[in-house]
Amino acid sequence: MKFRSAVMTIFTLLLLMLLCIAPASSMDDPGFTIKRMVVCEKIEDREPVMVGESFSATLEKVYCFLEAGEIEQETVISFVWYFEDKEMARVSLPLEKGNSWRTYASKKLGGLKGNWKVELQESSGIVLHSVSFQSQ
Repeated sequence: MKFRSAVMTIFTLLLLMLLCIAPASSMDDPGFTIKRMVVCEKIEDREPVMVGESFSATLEKVYCFLEAGEIEQETVISFVWYFEDKEMARVSLPLEKGNSWRTYASKKLGGLKGNWKVELQESSGIVLHSVSFQSQ
């Protein structure tokens, strides 16, 4: 009986040690860092121009710009656009492995005035970051 108890204790300790040193899951770490995520009126030379939190609803479109870094492996992210909490668009784009990657998605405002939000999501739907803006 003492032998069985000792084996169970060792097994429990080994299991706890493995849990402590196991790598973080993708829910904890998407495999890249978000350096910048902003909404702007245009993109010039791969940079956001006229960054803001309020835009005219008469603009043809606005852009959500992302700069990611330390990308461990090629992955796909989605820009999910919401108007007044209703999903309006979803744009999936790749991030290539490397030190830095810039990308963006655009959305026509269609004259809609109110609250907008863009979520950056993993392919599993986990929200990594979001930015909000108003159209007037």
